[in-house]
Amino acid sequence: MNEQKVDLFITTNARYFESHQVNNIRERLMKVDESKWASIQAIDFKDPKTTILVSIFAGGLGIDRFMIGDTGLGVAKLLTCGGAGIWTIIDWFGIQKITRQKNLEKINLYI
Repeated sequence: MNEQKVDLFITTNARYFESHQVNNIRERLMKVDESKWASIQAIDFKDPKTTILVSIFAGGLGIDRFMIGDTGLGVAKLLTCGGAGIWTIIDWFGIQKITRQKNLEKINLYI
């Protein structure tokens, strides 16, 4: 893989991952076949900053969980009004990390 392409990808998308994961992702991207590169660039990563804002303003409705692909947890959160508010508050502290983990899972499907 072209080192410039990988570095540009990492520079552009590093905010979507935990900082300790970025070097590992870079190393794995360097080994990826060129034919997979278009698919990797097309991955729709979720922004952790956006999910925390949605969690603060509409977390009780489970919208934050729906955004990151946790449909089952989103429905449960919706039906329980965010676990009577407790689950909503807990998500305020963890939704960014969960979002970054989901982004890592997405890229792991391709590399």
